[in-house]
Parts: sequence; C-alpha cells; structure tokens
Amino acid sequence: MRSLKFLSLLLLTLWAAKPVSAQTEDPTSWKYEVKKKSATEYQLIFHLSVKDGWHIWSMKPGGDGSLIAPSFTFKPNSKVKLKGAATEKGKPVTTTMDGIDGKVTYLSGTVDYVQNITVSGNTKITGTHTYQICSDRMCLAPKDKDFSFEIK
Repeated sequence: MRSLKFLSLLLLTLWAAKPVSAQTEDPTSWKYEVKKKSATEYQLIFHLSVKDGWHIWSMKPGGDGSLIAPSFTFKPNSKVKLKGAATEKGKPVTTTMDGIDGKVTYLSGTVDYVQNITVSGNTKITGTHTYQICSDRMCLAPKDKDFSFEIK
C-alpha cells in the first residue's frame, strides 16, 4: 500500500513539473480552389487569410536573405504541367524592420497564390506549401502544410 502511494505521488509530481510550452496557434486559414480556364487549362488557387497583427513574407521578401518566402512544391504527376511559377495577389507592404538589413516586403489580411497548369485528364494534384508567419514582435517557426486539388 505504501509503494502505491509513493508511486502515485511520484507520478503526480512528474506530471506537475513537466515544462509548460507557450504555443502560439497558427494565425492563418487556408482554402483551396480549382478554377477552369479552358478544356485543359486550370488555375490552382491557394486562398490565405491572416489574422490581424500578423503577416506573411512576400514571395520576394527582400531583406538580408534570412526571411522565409512562401513556396509551393507539387508532387510529380504525368497528367499535369505547371505553367510558370506560382504568383501572389494581395496588398504588399515594403518597409524597413529592426534587425533585418534592407527593405522587406510582406502581406497581411487576405492573399491569393495562383498556379496555372495544363491538365491531360482527371487527376488529383498534391504537394506541400511552406510559409512563415510573423508579427511585429516575433516570427513563428516555418510551417509545412499539405494540399490537394481534384481535377474532374
């Protein structure tokens, strides 16, 4: 009986002493859309909404090379041909920031990333996009998020 009390007390102490991590939720919301342009041409649209007080670096962020720009990686698919690189649509802000050499460019609020493609039949397009979200006080660790689009 005494060892059971000791074990219970030990477990309770270890649980109470565990480090508390202050996690910040990802202040982004992503939605994905396929827009048909012709019989074989489509746009893959990544709709991003960023909470107030946060921003995402531009795809051409400037600065000293330390900023992590959004990127999109598509898994190989024989039915899909990418037409150029993804583009961003939003309201960029270019400014200087303490601790970063040179001018930087970021976007807040809503941003759309558009990838034009040519498709040779029904298929599923998958991949990963990487991005970093920052506020005026801090940047969150870069995040990888999987995506999937259906072409029918």
